[in-house]
Amino acid sequence: MTTSDLDTDPCVIHVEVTDERLSVRLMDGRTISVPLEWYPRLVHGSPKERLRYELGGGGHGIHWPDLDEDISIENLLAGRRSSESERSLEKWLHRREANAKRP
Repeated sequence: MTTSDLDTDPCVIHVEVTDERLSVRLMDGRTISVPLEWYPRLVHGSPKERLRYELGGGGHGIHWPDLDEDISIENLLAGRRSSESERSLEKWLHRREANAKRP
């Protein structure tokens, strides 16, 4: 992201995750909406897990602690999907399943 890009202050003010889309409202009035399938960890998250997010980097990033997912506004604006490998996602799903079975 260049200095001129930051001058428009693309800071997050609201995040909404549905079963089909991730929508992010920015302070400058824009709303970015992308298919949820771009972020497999969000796809596999429950509605409750998707609701629990934190803003980081002065509002330039979003973190879902329950899903260990981080998305930068820079990547959303550039139209970049998750770069997580299939193998990494499979490991995460396996750990998630194992943790869910624990008493």
